[in-house]
Amino acid sequence: IEPVSLMSPALIGGFFPTSKIPAWLQGTLLRNGPGMHTVGDTRYNHWFDGLALLHSFTIRDGEVYYRSKYLRSDTYIANIEANRIVVSEFGTMAYPDPCKNIFSKAFSYLSHTIPDFTDNCLINIMRCGEDFYATTETNYIRKINPQTLETLEKVDYRKYVAVNLATSHPHYDAAGNVLNVGTSIVDKGKTKYVIFKIPATVRGGRKEGRSPLKDTEVFCSIAARSLLSPSYYHSFGVTENYIIFLEQPFKLDILKMATAYIRGVSWASCLAFHREDKTHVHIIDRRTRKPVLTKYYTDPMVVFHHVNAYEEDGCLLFDVIAYEDSSLYQLFYLANLNKDFEENSRLTSMPTLKRFALPLHVDKNAEVGSNLIKLSSTTARALKEKDDQVYCQSELLYEGLELPRINYAHNGKPYRYVFAAGVQWSPIPTKIIKYDILTKSSLAWGEAHCWPAEPLFVPTPGAKDEDDGIILSAIVSTDPQKPPFLLVLEARTFTELARASVDVEMHLDIHGLFIPDAGWDPGKQAPSQEEPTPRT
Repeated sequence: IEPVSLMSPALIGGFFPTSKIPAWLQGTLLRNGPGMHTVGDTRYNHWFDGLALLHSFTIRDGEVYYRSKYLRSDTYIANIEANRIVVSEFGTMAYPDPCKNIFSKAFSYLSHTIPDFTDNCLINIMRCGEDFYATTETNYIRKINPQTLETLEKVDYRKYVAVNLATSHPHYDAAGNVLNVGTSIVDKGKTKYVIFKIPATVRGGRKEGRSPLKDTEVFCSIAARSLLSPSYYHSFGVTENYIIFLEQPFKLDILKMATAYIRGVSWASCLAFHREDKTHVHIIDRRTRKPVLTKYYTDPMVVFHHVNAYEEDGCLLFDVIAYEDSSLYQLFYLANLNKDFEENSRLTSMPTLKRFALPLHVDKNAEVGSNLIKLSSTTARALKEKDDQVYCQSELLYEGLELPRINYAHNGKPYRYVFAAGVQWSPIPTKIIKYDILTKSSLAWGEAHCWPAEPLFVPTPGAKDEDDGIILSAIVSTDPQKPPFLLVLEARTFTELARASVDVEMHLDIHGLFIPDAGWDPGKQAPSQEEPTPRT
């Protein structure tokens, strides 16, 4: 590992006055995403199926060190040893023995009805106490060494909580406790969404070899509206006192999934958007660990990323990136990712930053059809309907955002700024956007032939202002003459401070986190509220 060159932007065509990384910025930006899509003569069908590639930028004393390594998952090892794809991914069904006839496949059918999913953890990095895990959306996570990127033990959530699927976007409280959501498929005759909590520390102190995962507890569960068609979801929202879960009409057909192996189709083919259905909004009270009784719903939509949520004057406000359909997933099939992708790939729905407002207490005397939201801070509406249902209409804040991040010290609290990748009708990001919710204004960074990854905010130590800090983003170059680089922006003004050029082929990644060096507090990367005290 050698330090990569810290290049002045002026040397590669920019016009910026400085090229200096702030002295206080010490730590490692750890990223995850798909890196290998071909094994031997076989090829994955979907970009999100690729074998996980971890990479990191370690920033120390003004120098940047780059490292990358494939996650040595059981999936990776099996595929490499066979020199072909032998483990199924969500968009690619694989068979260990391609010579099997239909009768042989039938014998394997029963073991694939509720499949043993892949441990190809390519989506995000989760911190759990002192440990770090590469995560995906199955029941498996892989512990990793964040310094060396070495792959360590394989963890099955099912040993600690009954879930077959789980998000890669957990939330953290100030103590470092992890809150996440998973789906339990037809367990004891029920399909439900399980909210579970992993403590940051082991009860009685950290004993040798004991993981906080062993103390995982079910926080709450929500019965799925359909036993055999649970909703797909990628994230959820939290406030100081509530959890927001969207049961959206983007559904996984369990019966189709149970027969996918024998039919020779992928699990992705079992996902469908039902535009005739509603999006149901479930609110969990974190103090009682029970659902709020009011039934909230909104129009059909697909949400991958919650941005933030908070409480204001008896209302719950939450912001999401919403689509009107599921076309985003379809565009990432590799058959569509050709040289004309940027020109020809068109989303049929633009990702839109929307704000919803829900009344936490509904006036029973309010007229049917009346707007229950009286806040001056939003134009979002919540209309009272019969049978105590509430129909929520969103406020459109901004069009063309994805991969949103915030100053996480404001997670679950009132906030002002969203940092995100700028996209329009194509799903490939071309800019980094800072959106000001208060003034409805924005700043942008962009450069020709550059694809920015998710922008990650790192607060200045001791910062008082929400946008006092640094934005880090790994930039992929589509120009063979321009190397990829780590971009360092001043978050307040979006002025470029520095870029560290990497003389390797770098892949567009998905998600990640920043790990500050030991002994340095970056001003809290976790929300400041503690877990609310349970009440009866």
